[in-house]
Formats: sequence, C-alpha cells, structure tokens
Amino acid sequence: MKQKIQKSMMLILLVTLFPFYVIMTVILYNQNLGILEKEVQQEAAYLSSGVDVAGEEYLKKLEPMIKADEDTRLTFISQSGDVLYDSDSSKKLENHKSRAEVKQALAEGQGEDIRMSDTVGKELYYCAIRLDDGSVLRLARPMDSLIRTAWNILPVMLVLSVIGIALALFLANWQTKRLMEPVMHLDLEHPLDNVIYPEMVPLLEAIDRQNKEKEAVANMRKEFSANVSHELKTPLTSISGYAEIMMNGLVRAEDIPGFSKRIYKEARRLITLVEDIIKLSKLDEESVELEKEDVELYELTREIVSRLSPQCSEKKISVALSGEPVFCHGIRQILDEMIYNITENAIKYNRDGGSVSVWVGNTLDGPKISVSDTGIGIPEEHQERIFERFYRVDKSHSKERGGTGLGLSIVKHGAILHGAKVTVNSEPGKGTKIEIRFPKEEKNEKGRSSLTGFCLFFFALDENRRLC
Repeated sequence: MKQKIQKSMMLILLVTLFPFYVIMTVILYNQNLGILEKEVQQEAAYLSSGVDVAGEEYLKKLEPMIKADEDTRLTFISQSGDVLYDSDSSKKLENHKSRAEVKQALAEGQGEDIRMSDTVGKELYYCAIRLDDGSVLRLARPMDSLIRTAWNILPVMLVLSVIGIALALFLANWQTKRLMEPVMHLDLEHPLDNVIYPEMVPLLEAIDRQNKEKEAVANMRKEFSANVSHELKTPLTSISGYAEIMMNGLVRAEDIPGFSKRIYKEARRLITLVEDIIKLSKLDEESVELEKEDVELYELTREIVSRLSPQCSEKKISVALSGEPVFCHGIRQILDEMIYNITENAIKYNRDGGSVSVWVGNTLDGPKISVSDTGIGIPEEHQERIFERFYRVDKSHSKERGGTGLGLSIVKHGAILHGAKVTVNSEPGKGTKIEIRFPKEEKNEKGRSSLTGFCLFFFALDENRRLC
C-alpha cells in the first residue's frame, strides 16, 4: 500500500509539474514581452519628440549614449524607406519601406513587429513612429524567445521538482502510517464496533457476515456432532443391552425371538442412519457418480407410493395420486430418495385415518411434485429449520415415529443438485404441503411429445386412483 501511494503521488506530481512548467513559461514570456513593449514604446515616443523639435542633430548628440547601450538599436528612416541612420551598422542598409513595422507606421502613425534581425542576428522587438515630416524613427531591443524563456526557468523548475518529490515521499510515508494505523488495530471479531473510515464499511460488513457464517457453521458442526453421537448411541445402547441380557442367560427361551427382533430393528435403524449420513456427505461434496437420465416422475412416484403401502395400512391413511406423466433429467436414485422422504414424512406425521394427496405434473415453470397431508402440521418458527440435519419438530415422539432426522436434509441437497426449489406451506393442526419445483428443460421435448400424449390419455382414465 505504501509503494502504491508513493507511486501515485509521484505520478500526480510529474503530471502536474509539466503543464505547470509550460503555463509558467508562457506567463513569463508574455509578462516580459509586455514590459519590453511598454519601455520601448515610451522611449521611442521621447526620441521622436526630440527629433521633431531638433531634427537629425538630436540623434547625433544622443549617439554616444545610444551606442553605449548595446541592447538598444535606433534607426532613422526616410519617407521613401532609405536608412538615414542606424546605431548598430556603419554599412549602408537596404531600403526598409517593406518592413512590417515601417509600413504600419507610415500608414497608421505607429507600428510594431517581432522577428529575427538579419543585421544583428537576434530576435528583436521593433517599434516605429512616424515623425511630422513623414520620416520614421524606429527603436529595437532584443528579447527572449519562448524557448529561451523556458530554458531560463528550467533550473528553478528542477529545484522545485526535487523539493516536490522529497515532500511527496515524506507525505506518502506519513499518510500511509496515518491511514493504516486504525486498520492495523481492527477488532476482526467485532468489525462493526471499529471507528474507521466510511469507505471501509462494506468491507467490515462483509467480515461481519463471514464471522456470523463461520459461527453458524461451527454451531451446526457442534450440533451435528452431538446429534450424530446421540443418534448412533441410542440404537447401539439398545443392541448392546439386549445382547448382554441374552449373553448372560437372563432371557427365557420364549422371549429370545422378541429380543432378537428388537436387536434387528435397532441394527436396521443404525444401518439406515449410516447410509443417510453417507448420502448427505456425497451430496455435500457433489461426488455423486451416477449419470443423469430422463426420469418419468409420475411413474416413479407411483412406485414409491406402492412401497409405502404397508405404512399407509398400519395407520389407515389413504394416499391419492393424481397428475400427468412428466420427465425430469436427473439422477433416478436421488429423485427416488427425495420423493420417498417427503411422502414418507406425510404418512409418518399424519394422524391415524388421515389422508395424503400427491400431485405430479408439468407447469409453466417446469415439472412439479406436490405432497399434502392432513397431519399435525409444522409451527411457523420451525418451518425454516426442518431441512437441517437431525432437526425434529416433535422431539418427544421422534423415536416413536422412527426415522433418522436426515430425510428432509437429503431432499434439500438433492434439490440443489438438480437445480430444484423446495417450498413448505404448513399450518399446525391442519396439515403440511411440500412442493418440489424442477427447472424447465427445453431439450428433447419434441422426442417426448408422442410418448407424453399417449401417457396423458392413459393416465387421464385413472387420474384420481387411490393406491393405498
């Protein structure tokens, strides 16, 4: 940062000095020219007045003084342009009637010009005044050109540049320390408590968000670890207890099948839990190796509802499947898990004798699966958390209802993998409705049209069938 500030200040200084140098040169040149013009015009006016009164003899009297001033050149020109007198040349000069300042003086009474003199080899400022007899008196003095003026002030500009660079380096170091001082003492744990520049507020807010996200992730990990430990320990404790009783011969022969059944049930629960954890781990890492294919969701849902028939019969719950055939390009095994979990939850958390409605079909936004039940419902404060791992709304009856607490979390991760959106609409005591909306896909629509038309006709005949 220090080097960047120094480079920026050096660049600004150099970019500023050059135009300043040019502007200063032009200002000094114009100022010197203005002073010279005023002096020469005044002196020419005085000399012309003397010549008008005393004639050419006046110039002869002034000749020693004029020649002593090497910077002044005086020329007396007749009305016809012949040079009658010139203080810088003893040679006969050519006719000056064509000179710009002489022509202007003859026409207007006074003329001026700036040019390189062929006689003295310098750039001169000429001022010519017409006398009463029609002759012209011309006075000239050398002047610095624009380049010469720039060269004259160059040493001053170099000194100013060195001073400016030294000052810029000092200011850069000082400003860098001043700017970085509060940054070096930032409280990154509580970034918004820092009194600092307004420009850094977005950065501090971003740090605060990251801190909160890290804290939330850390809390989730702690909660996940605690939940995993509890969920694994519960069936293992049961298995270990029943096995120990049987090993010590404390079980009657007729009770052994019952104990074996309990051990088997807890072992299956443990296996299911481990399998769900592995599934979630793969979904988190997006390491699912199965290829996507076109899956007919209506037929898949019908198979799932059939597999859940024993649970429906046990609780005397009726399940109605309706809709139409619709294809989704995805991983069949994960889609099966997603539909199975939301349908099983609708049965598991339903009241005895309740009902479940499942709709599968196509919408303007893409394929959709909707599962509604008449169960216990989900309080509003819990609806955002039901997709968290091991989170259960009804914790007191969670063991009775079974499950691992990972079903809806698998649904959420599967939806992310397929670009789908899961929505929950629930009211305590009135039931829950969960929808999975898949993104609309345009490809292969033409190839599916004939099959879809046939399936629509076939399933329309039995759209509202009850499967269990």
